[in-house]
Amino acid sequence: MTASSLPQSQHIAAGSVSATRTGPRTYLGRTERGDTVQIGPADVAGHITPGELLKLALAGCAGMSSDRVLARRLGDDYETEIWAHGQSDEKEERYFAIDEEILLDLDGLSEEELAKLLAVVRASIDRSCTVARSVKDSIALSKTVNGVTL
Repeated sequence: MTASSLPQSQHIAAGSVSATRTGPRTYLGRTERGDTVQIGPADVAGHITPGELLKLALAGCAGMSSDRVLARRLGDDYETEIWAHGQSDEKEERYFAIDEEILLDLDGLSEEELAKLLAVVRASIDRSCTVARSVKDSIALSKTVNGVTL
């Protein structure tokens, strides 16, 4: 079957994504808006593995969920980098734990301001991160801000 001879999905709606095979174990991921990402094994240049996509989804979701509260407290031009660390269990073929690490410039905050910031970041991510809320019963998720556990 070629891509043009495939049947059309009857369920495309907002939030739908697709993965079209481009070669052995490689796919082109696409949103219904037309945005794309190359998916494949780690040894294929320019491709992101499904596990990396999962971790990117967690990191991006944590960032988007905490963005407004951080911008209010640190300024609209605040900088952050969010990492998601974790290796899948080769035997089980699944992730048991992923650690999210949020890095911020917190110079100038008092201990009280830092404590409040950490609390609102935690609450914001817990309340708004759809990805983390979806996987939390399957994967142990931990979060830190500059090494401080949330």
